[in-house]
Amino acid sequence: MPAQLTPDFRPQYHQLHRVGRPGVWRSLVGAVLLLVLVFAIVPALVGVVALVVLVASGRSTSEASAVLDVTAEVTPAGLAVLNIVLASAIPSTFAVAWVLHRLKPRWISSVAPRLRWRYLLLCVPVAVLALLASLAVGLLLPLAPGEAPTGGLNEFTARTRDFVLVILLLTPLQAAAEEYVFRGYLAQAFGALVWARRGSQALAVLGPALVFASFHGLSQDLPVFFDRFAFGVVAGILVIRTGGLEAAIAMHVLNNFFAFGLALAFGDMTTALNASGESSWWTILSTLTQSLVFLVLASWVAGRMGLVNVGPPVGVTAAPPSDPILAAPPPRV
Repeated sequence: MPAQLTPDFRPQYHQLHRVGRPGVWRSLVGAVLLLVLVFAIVPALVGVVALVVLVASGRSTSEASAVLDVTAEVTPAGLAVLNIVLASAIPSTFAVAWVLHRLKPRWISSVAPRLRWRYLLLCVPVAVLALLASLAVGLLLPLAPGEAPTGGLNEFTARTRDFVLVILLLTPLQAAAEEYVFRGYLAQAFGALVWARRGSQALAVLGPALVFASFHGLSQDLPVFFDRFAFGVVAGILVIRTGGLEAAIAMHVLNNFFAFGLALAFGDMTTALNASGESSWWTILSTLTQSLVFLVLASWVAGRMGLVNVGPPVGVTAAPPSDPILAAPPPRV
């Protein structure tokens, strides 16, 4: 245990690496290792397996490659493989946290330490209200050239059905996995780099938000990049305020459902997934409305539930909790 920690030190979510195995280098190595695992090694392995399965099912190698290439055209199978790859980030995050820090996986979910399902589910209607507020503001904003909707409702086909099944079954896992990586491990890693309270909080919020926006691809224009960065900032603030990932997961899942639903109904999945084309800075006002409304309401719900955003004192056995959401044994160190 680091000498700087006093026995009564109660870590916030972004400070949990400090009560694991000592050494800032562990957080730095872990961050790089996790990103390489999630965005290089696992995609390569899963891609090879998926390619073999598609070829074995009768497709040629070029056809199978086209199915898996979501940058050219998104197919239900390609989206499913992509979501499975991203969902694998959850066990990858757990493994890195345990191997490098000897922190059990449950400490990535929250300071409880576990995923507080009741709070997560309550955040879903809150996210819907925030989305409605965003849509209301969006109706008042001018449209950039090319943003006006053209045509009507897309036809519901077997391909649409397959997309719906993939989105409903796998998108929640994909969205949650991204939160475990960026607002989870990376927030704890950035938060461990400095000891100053404000500096640690700022790094834990801004660092993962910047990485999150950057890893969504080089094809996105500045308004889209800023929108994703702003989402990451708000989600990061909520993680520290509430002591867990639940609110961020709820907002992320709903955002993806809404974006993919619009694409299936009126647009196309390839454009939606790759964020190709130009976007207007006016849309920032709409999305910021959503994020800020959600920030206020989710924080209010957490306060009403009595959630705490700190873990138990380090090195001190916590009293038996009356509510398992609010207290837990200290992390294994």
